[in-house]
Amino acid sequence: MAASSGCTFNFNVGVLGHVDSGKTSLSKALSTVASTASFDKNPQSKERGITLDLGFSSFCVDLPDHLTDEIGSSDSSQIQYTLVDCPGHASLIKTIIGGAQIIDLMMLVVDVTKGMQTQTAECLVIGEIACQKMVVVLNKLDLLPVAKRDAMVEKMKKKMLKTFEATKFANCPMVAVAAKPGGPEAPDTEALGLTELIDTLKANTYVPQRSSTGPFIFSVDHCFSIRGQGTVMTGTALMGSIALNDTIEIPSMKVTKKVKSIQMFKRPINQISQGDRAGVCVTQFDPKLLERGLVCSPGALPTISAAVVAVERISYYKGAINSKAKFHITTGHDTVMGRVSFFGLYGDTATADGAGESLHSTSNSFDFSREYVYQDELKNVKIMKKDAGAEADVEPLPVKQFALIEYEKPVTCPRNSLVIGSKLDTDIHTNMCRIAFHGHLLEGITDDAEMQTVLPKLKVFKVKVREGQVERCQDEYSVIGKNLFKKETNLQAFVNLKVTLSSGEKGHIEGGFGQSGKVKIRIPEGLQPSTFQRYSGTKKKGKGKQTAEDSSNQNEGDSDQEPIKILLTFKRFIYDPEKKMKQT
Repeated sequence: MAASSGCTFNFNVGVLGHVDSGKTSLSKALSTVASTASFDKNPQSKERGITLDLGFSSFCVDLPDHLTDEIGSSDSSQIQYTLVDCPGHASLIKTIIGGAQIIDLMMLVVDVTKGMQTQTAECLVIGEIACQKMVVVLNKLDLLPVAKRDAMVEKMKKKMLKTFEATKFANCPMVAVAAKPGGPEAPDTEALGLTELIDTLKANTYVPQRSSTGPFIFSVDHCFSIRGQGTVMTGTALMGSIALNDTIEIPSMKVTKKVKSIQMFKRPINQISQGDRAGVCVTQFDPKLLERGLVCSPGALPTISAAVVAVERISYYKGAINSKAKFHITTGHDTVMGRVSFFGLYGDTATADGAGESLHSTSNSFDFSREYVYQDELKNVKIMKKDAGAEADVEPLPVKQFALIEYEKPVTCPRNSLVIGSKLDTDIHTNMCRIAFHGHLLEGITDDAEMQTVLPKLKVFKVKVREGQVERCQDEYSVIGKNLFKKETNLQAFVNLKVTLSSGEKGHIEGGFGQSGKVKIRIPEGLQPSTFQRYSGTKKKGKGKQTAEDSSNQNEGDSDQEPIKILLTFKRFIYDPEKKMKQT
């Protein structure tokens, strides 16, 4: 919090909801101070009648009693609520995701006459990812008949609570309001329910974890010039602090500038820190070059072309989430296309390398010492656990899941950025969630050169199984195998790998036999008598010589039996340039 910001503690409230639910009208009704990016100032917004960009405004009230001890009345006499009005139109979900990353509490605005709609559900998903608390605002109360109003509101509240039961927002508070009675074009009339809404917001306000230490990172949502002063970048401090005359970097352009002045809602201040909403003025910079993005302390934000990300599937997403597929990847405030490859940490692979103790830790770094299993798709672990129930023979589930994301264009983002994968090219008129997965960035890869260094350290493997048959026994301790390899296979790479016969014997590959891909397999503990007898070309010990008829009968008997299989199982690490194989 800025020390000279007029004794105000800042709290960011995201205003999200379906298009035409009345978000902007609600922000207008609540706000006393409007920032440069508020209330649909975009010309397209006015023309189309919907919010196209993030809008910011604020209002101040006395500090709630439950925060007095935590903040201290001497440090702050009031609380400033900064309202982040996010667009509700389906095609603008990238902007909503960008806004959600800078809010402390979500205000989900719902048209009380319509209830949950497609984009309402998507906003709820984003809220679950990015926020800890939510207040639901049932707007357009004035459209309900006065005589039935209370009963209809209660019915809608029960319906909404049922929807939220399976989310982190179960039993969240709900307030019915009419932000603009009569609609946007109606003459100004007094809004309904705002006092109760403000009291509810105050009751649910908390002190977010904020720190002025570490590098400064500032999320810019609007950039404009003021004649005679310079270029103002308005936004929210995500991390660290900045003061007058400090140097900041615009990493996407590799440009540094000195801070000339700072304002917080038209009040000059000397410093801002994490959580503050402000305008930062620099000189000799063209505002057209940066409409939205990140600025920071010099060197604090890398630009990356790939990343290792810890990920979770969104349960509401019904489509396939396959490795090698492309998704819209939002990292920080950038949304670009990216190709994903999924892999998981499983209980057996973790304990095998002695790392089982920290399986459930929420580390912000990636452990390159562990082995991970390649996955063809991102699994919905919660649903799979539920479906498995008490069944003993179920598919093993990953303890954690990760993705290697290769971006089509470089992105600039802080370490541990929120990452969201979406299918934004899905038809916006279909009634389905387009947000597929989310997670946080663990390891950024800056360019192709670093990719060649990092990938070989990434121990992601596929389990490979080869199957052949025993052709004959050479002696009681060795067999010749066929159909395990192709003629052109480099057999030297497989020497000494362990194999198992379907009859139970265990052995290892000694080398090739002949030129047709056959191998010689050593069985150290010896073959079972039945196996040796069957494939050695000799008969049982007995009287006399074997007749042609006896030989014929034996071969007929052998042909009725299943051939003894040779099973070779190994791990192949997909990013190992030498393509080495490993067995446990």
